[in-house]
Amino acid sequence: MYTRPAKILIIDDDVELVTLLVDYLTLEGFEVKPAHDGQTGLNILSREVFDLIILDVMMPGMTGTQVLVKIRETSHTPVLMLTARGDPVDRILGLELGADDYVPKPCPPRELVARIRAILRRSKTSEFGRGPLVVGPLSIDMAQRTVTLSGQPVTLTGTELSLLEMLAHQVGQPVAKSEIYPRVLGRPMGRYDRAIDVHISSIRHKLAELNPDAISIESIRGVGYQLVVHTPTA
Repeated sequence: MYTRPAKILIIDDDVELVTLLVDYLTLEGFEVKPAHDGQTGLNILSREVFDLIILDVMMPGMTGTQVLVKIRETSHTPVLMLTARGDPVDRILGLELGADDYVPKPCPPRELVARIRAILRRSKTSEFGRGPLVVGPLSIDMAQRTVTLSGQPVTLTGTELSLLEMLAHQVGQPVAKSEIYPRVLGRPMGRYDRAIDVHISSIRHKLAELNPDAISIESIRGVGYQLVVHTPTA
């Protein structure tokens, strides 16, 4: 999978927790670097490249969501958000701003590692030996991690890319949420879990900005979603 250890940056002001995570993830074979505030994390990111960023929502000074906005201005590196709040608003906001997934604090270390590995598998999986997946005006190149709609580039996060690819492979057919969660997020769907709904909303917005009439993602009540290509009318 990796010829070198995956590099992970942890941005969290909880020094004790970060120390424990660094030790645990290092034992799991990752190369880990800590940052105890948002600005320090951004400074490190300006000098080094990482495979994944673990980012706490609640930090003094620059909050996790503010850091995420700055990250997404220049990078598509996968981001896993840590949230101590029970209110789902933080989680939804993080996903809307470009986070790939979230885990609640405290999180069992084994679950955190499972989430990390799922995101890394997604971000590193390439369709070697295969050309782009073309569905009407939509082209998805997993090897290059690029998407175009009617020839125009679409900027997606890693999770959005994997989700759109899954729907495109089954264009015109409903895809159940129960299938999407394990495949795209590497975990089962939780009760009141809206993570995929938020990612779908973001993809819809990005596609509609370029060509609102070319392609759509329809909600199938009680099931999930399906990708629909619209035939141009004469």
